[in-house]
Amino acid sequence: MDIGSTIRSIRKRKNITIAQICEQTGLSQGFMSQVETNKTSPSISTLESIAQALKVPLPYLLLRKEERMQIVRAGERQQTTSGPDRLKVSHLGQTQNMRMMLVEIPPGSSTGEVPHAHEGQETHLVLSGTVVAEQGEDIAELNEGDSFSWNACTPHRVQNIGGETAVILIAVFRERQEDFNMI
Repeated sequence: MDIGSTIRSIRKRKNITIAQICEQTGLSQGFMSQVETNKTSPSISTLESIAQALKVPLPYLLLRKEERMQIVRAGERQQTTSGPDRLKVSHLGQTQNMRMMLVEIPPGSSTGEVPHAHEGQETHLVLSGTVVAEQGEDIAELNEGDSFSWNACTPHRVQNIGGETAVILIAVFRERQEDFNMI
């Protein structure tokens, strides 16, 4: 895992100094430097303190890069043709044990004021409208034809920022079928 680089990236993006992190967490600057260069692995409680100082959810620091929000813009989709009729197939992401949902979000509405988390992975396709998707520190504006994916264990939220109802097709992957009862 590359937790240190993630911490350093967030800290720099937010213009927070190592000294400021140390002041809030009680950690030494030498220790923080070793954490950011991946020379030492902090405990979960230390990571929790660092996450609080950075104002990010702890699970976000633990995600591997491939588990974070991934965006596929409409013009960047991998496309192939299939079958004798040469059907055009747009690759949005694939998983197994999947549930598909069509969600309509009225203008100005969202999936909740506070980001939420649950088991599973999700892939979303914006069919119409303009939304903002948030997962931890990742925030992106998405339009019709854009898609995004994420590990749902990190708090996330989607908000319609457009003037029309946004329609999103969502595929949810769960390890076990009984986990779908939590949606």
